[in-house]
Amino acid sequence: MKKIALVFTTLMIVLMSGCGEKTLLDTPTKKVEEFFANYQTLDEDVLTQLDEIIDKDNNLADDQKDEYRDLMKNHYQNLKYDVKDEVIDGDQATVTVEIEVTDYTKIMSDSDAYLEENKDSFNDEEGKYDETLFTKYRLDKLKEAKDTVKYTLDLTLHKVDDEWKLDDISEEDEKKIHGMYEY
Repeated sequence: MKKIALVFTTLMIVLMSGCGEKTLLDTPTKKVEEFFANYQTLDEDVLTQLDEIIDKDNNLADDQKDEYRDLMKNHYQNLKYDVKDEVIDGDQATVTVEIEVTDYTKIMSDSDAYLEENKDSFNDEEGKYDETLFTKYRLDKLKEAKDTVKYTLDLTLHKVDDEWKLDDISEEDEKKIHGMYEY
């Protein structure tokens, strides 16, 4: 009888710890950490989304698309994040996270200002403005970027079938993640 009780107790402990482990692995914070880790590790889904965005950009020549893709891959790998808070209210949650990314906003703004003042320097041999020349200039400037910027994001999640799901990221938060948010 003691053997049966011991086996039953052991089985209950194993089952309960297994359930607890799933619960510990499926938290809003863990989902947010997984989200940012996917950027840092260049997850296939992240790269597919990046490719889709770049392929739609008609202002980039093919070699410039490759340069921009490499630039953003490096940006993603260098993204830093720190979860600051998690608030759960039933099946809804908000995770506050601070991210640090390369600050491309200033470079984009400075490049646009340079274009306004020096448009002729981006003319082709026939004297017509050539967007690819300016894009090359801008890409070269983006590659030189060293400054970083920190943003605080409040990411929301909801529970579906006992699993936390990250809600769609706002356009503003996407720009922050990509270092392109105008502050």
